[in-house]
Amino acid sequence: MLYDKLSTQFYEFKNNMKNQQTSYTSQSSLLALLVCVSLGLTACTSVNEDKSANWSPNKIYAEAKSEANDGAFDKAIPLYEKLEGRAAGTPLAQQAQLDKAYAQFKNGDQAQAIATIDRFLKLHPASPALDYALYLKGTVNFSDNLGFFGSYTNQDLSERDQKAAKESFDAYKELVAKFPESKYSSDAKLRMTYIVNSLALYEVHVAKYYFSRGAYVAAINRAQLAISEYRDVPALEEAMYIIYKSYEALDIVQLRDDAKRIMETSFPKSELLSSGNKSVARSWWKIW
Repeated sequence: MLYDKLSTQFYEFKNNMKNQQTSYTSQSSLLALLVCVSLGLTACTSVNEDKSANWSPNKIYAEAKSEANDGAFDKAIPLYEKLEGRAAGTPLAQQAQLDKAYAQFKNGDQAQAIATIDRFLKLHPASPALDYALYLKGTVNFSDNLGFFGSYTNQDLSERDQKAAKESFDAYKELVAKFPESKYSSDAKLRMTYIVNSLALYEVHVAKYYFSRGAYVAAINRAQLAISEYRDVPALEEAMYIIYKSYEALDIVQLRDDAKRIMETSFPKSELLSSGNKSVARSWWKIW
């Protein structure tokens, strides 16, 4: 009897201890969870804290310019965006929009830069900074094609896109037409000349590509396109030479002679004819 009583008491004591331990563990887990949640909320509050919440528009602009001047364009862009909303309807907001476009351009996002400029042009057609906006649009597209004009790969040249180059030219052309006295117009004219020369050279290079593949009719058509679309550019001499050599390869005597006569009249000092150069595969940029 005594043994049974002691056994019963020990069993009850053991269960009580186990329940207390379970309760303690649950309480500890709950406490730990509350601590984690508290720390998490604190961290989130710290991460999402907007330091610029109480800044004046001028303060935001100064900070954005500082970041941009340091090359931290990724940090400058959101500050410009805040300023657009904070100073909406003011010249400072317009300036922020243009500065944001420049920061996006320098940050390597040409598409976003163009979108920002187009939005500016649509919202502020009478802005005093319209000449700069047009210049910036032309320059973003111009820079996007420096590699395009500077070198060629093994890609089929007939598939290359000239859209950005032409949009660059159009932006500069509008700038020069609307604001001939703008401080940006002189540089825009030089860039327009470069673009026209480069586009003509592109057509000639494609014509040479077709010629090298024995596609003489395609070579003639592409060279004629350069001649019909562009005037007074160095590339036209080689375009005419490609036409002459293509008709020669096709053994179309009359058209070959006509092409040669036109070339002799238009380019009397041409080294392509005088040297008897039969190769159309020399480097395209040596025509400059």
